[in-house]
Amino acid sequence: MPSNTAAVEKTEGLRLGSLRIRPGKLLLYVILGLVAVLQILPLIWLVLFSLKDNQEVFNLAPFALPADPQWSNYARVWTDGNIGLYFFNSVIVTGTAVILTVLLASLVTFAITRMQWKLNKLVLGLFMVGLMIPVHSTLIPLFSFFNTIGLMDHHLSIILTYTAFNLPLTMMILLGFYYTLPRELEEAAIMDGCSIHRMFFRIILPITAPVVATTAIINMIYNWNEFVFVNTFISSDSLKTLTVGIQNFIGQYSTDWGAIGATLVISMLPILIAFLILSNKIVEGMTSGSVKG
Repeated sequence: MPSNTAAVEKTEGLRLGSLRIRPGKLLLYVILGLVAVLQILPLIWLVLFSLKDNQEVFNLAPFALPADPQWSNYARVWTDGNIGLYFFNSVIVTGTAVILTVLLASLVTFAITRMQWKLNKLVLGLFMVGLMIPVHSTLIPLFSFFNTIGLMDHHLSIILTYTAFNLPLTMMILLGFYYTLPRELEEAAIMDGCSIHRMFFRIILPITAPVVATTAIINMIYNWNEFVFVNTFISSDSLKTLTVGIQNFIGQYSTDWGAIGATLVISMLPILIAFLILSNKIVEGMTSGSVKG
């Protein structure tokens, strides 16, 4: 009996020892926790900021709770400030540009990596050159071009610009994943009589869903927050997006800071929701092409 008791105690001791966290790992968890808190603090501050009036914004401490929460800031910006219209415009422009970019980049990457033709390396190099071009250095040439063809003050000018400039980065992310796809999938599909187009949409595109989700959220963040192109190409108030429409609350002599905060919270929510929904796919897509085999 004593020997059995000793054996049980030894086993329990080993289990407890395996649950102990090493000091180095504990320090890492503490550092990561602090980083997470620092990342969340600006979001908390912004929500509190959006519930204050101008007097509270300047008189109270940054993280002080509002004495009288101004929920009317949200109602005011949605109705009087036309934020509902700007929000809809942002959804249309961002969604269309993301779908076009991801679809075109997937098609081109599939053609370059999975099909044999003479100029595939040259075409890939031409697309990668786009990564070296400063985006806003093309502002004046694009303005002149869209003005000539009659696309100024039109959503299509913004959509085409976002799609063109996001294609190289999207393709670069997709390349690592496409190179790891087994050739046997395509060979089996061809043996079953599957056409190239059907093979891409029925087999390849569903398999690449994780990396497609990664590129989609990256494109969405850029398109949703972009300001310069919209401010340059769009002049009609009915076509403006959220990033430009927020200027309506900035006057020459006074600024409605609470309304600006409410607008920023509204504009932030779609990105957060999309990231939370696609977070697992994003992590999977970022690591899927790193190991071959």
